[in-house]
Amino acid sequence: GVTKIDTDAYFYLPTGDTITRESRSGYGNRGLFGGGAAPSRTNSIDYIQIQTQGNAQDFGDLTLARDKIAAASSATRGLFGGGDPGTNVINFVTIASTGDAVDFGDLTAADQNLGGAANNTRGLFFGGSPNDDTIQYVTIASLGNAQDFGDLTRDENDQRGCGSPIRCIIFERDASIDFVTFATTGNGTDFGDTIAENYNISACSDSTRGIRIGGGASPSTSNEYITIATTGNSQNFGDLTARSVQGQAVSDSKRGVISLGDDGSRTNAMDYITIQTTGNAQDFGDLTAPRDNGAACSDSHGGLG
Repeated sequence: GVTKIDTDAYFYLPTGDTITRESRSGYGNRGLFGGGAAPSRTNSIDYIQIQTQGNAQDFGDLTLARDKIAAASSATRGLFGGGDPGTNVINFVTIASTGDAVDFGDLTAADQNLGGAANNTRGLFFGGSPNDDTIQYVTIASLGNAQDFGDLTRDENDQRGCGSPIRCIIFERDASIDFVTFATTGNGTDFGDTIAENYNISACSDSTRGIRIGGGASPSTSNEYITIATTGNSQNFGDLTARSVQGQAVSDSKRGVISLGDDGSRTNAMDYITIQTTGNAQDFGDLTAPRDNGAACSDSHGGLG
């Protein structure tokens, strides 16, 4: 930001976008991976520094062990909502610290296998079972229960999301893509289609490009991308180092990091991609233990600008 000194030599604090300052100066850029099956359900949270390759470290624990959960985050808070066994619990953590999660509020129903995404103000949770076409929202800075946002164009589950500060992109499992505007409430609108139908994918973004990653259908190593501000079908991005089913992904303004989940058996391997290029992924490091079907978020993803 801008530093100013007035005519009497009083110092004024820097002004401008603190999120951008943190990302450019190398602070922030922390990704969290929470919950999942390892092989039984786990409450553990790992963390990484997205711009630094290496193995994850222990962050703390969720309030209960669960898989098939969703995550959403601002520049300061990470939320983990829903999951199996069927629960409506939302937990939150302060991303810059380490420690156990605490209660945030509740989803409108006990959903599992749902998706999540956020900008710096609102967190959205969508799809899942039993509320297959429902979108819910919370105000991340304020504790409280989720409220109704609108409905998706499809009645499915196993959705995954990412976005810019304005738009939330929702990848459905039947190859369709929806979008909504974070600041409003309303139903999803058709964005386009992915190259092929897929399920058990992961997703991440910078502020302009969204990446759909892996999945259970063939080829499960493939990644695709869309331009968030437009509408249209996805295009080929490149391949992972191995198949990824029930994985999770985090991102900052440059890089996406993917925990593969299941590459034939449950794995702790992580890959990374450079979001504004196209090309194959490279090895990043390992989680503290093999896991799949968890959720992931960061303090520097595309929804934060």
